[in-house]
Amino acid sequence: MRDAAAQGIALLFPDTSPRGAGIDGEDVDWDFGSGAGFYLNATNPKWSKHYNMFSHVTQELPQVLEKAGLPLDFTRQSIFGHSMGGHGALTVYLASLLSGMKQYRSASAFSPICEPSEVPWGTKAFSGYLAGGVAEGKDRYDATAMIGKVKGAVNILVDYGTADNFLYQLHPDKFLEAARVAGHDEVQVRVRKQEGYDHSYYFISTFASDHIHFHANFLKA
Repeated sequence: MRDAAAQGIALLFPDTSPRGAGIDGEDVDWDFGSGAGFYLNATNPKWSKHYNMFSHVTQELPQVLEKAGLPLDFTRQSIFGHSMGGHGALTVYLASLLSGMKQYRSASAFSPICEPSEVPWGTKAFSGYLAGGVAEGKDRYDATAMIGKVKGAVNILVDYGTADNFLYQLHPDKFLEAARVAGHDEVQVRVRKQEGYDHSYYFISTFASDHIHFHANFLKA
């Protein structure tokens, strides 16, 4: 917060999922439903009325803020997140580039789920939320698959810890490999391995200022 304030950057922290939707089974698991909306728009009829976190983040929240009359410049947006939120940050950013909208100037992530279509967290979410299952998820919400489709420059920073117990769910190496194959160099896509750090708050708090300054480079350009 201190670094963002010093840079004149406003921070918004959206929730992980809708609240109080009353869908059978939404509160059963910590990695699905009310615990993990995965920042997608659900197409499975059971979830599609309420579980539209992609639209919530990209459309609804900016509209609410704009109507509130806050002194914000909506032509200058970036996005970042942690773990599932890191997955969301990467996919929302890449989707905006692929659509031609370019809503965000940069994206960064701590310990993101980079290849959800290949790991338990992601396959569970895609199989539950999407009518087309994992195949639909890979096409629309998998950062490793998406980065290979992006033409032109990208601005991405990823940090992950070598002592992260969930590293097998994250696949940052696969994301980096796909980025390099697609021609995105170390200036456009930076993936940093932080020795000894895990998945926790202390990891984020240690490198949060780096991410604020990374985004400031593009937001203030």
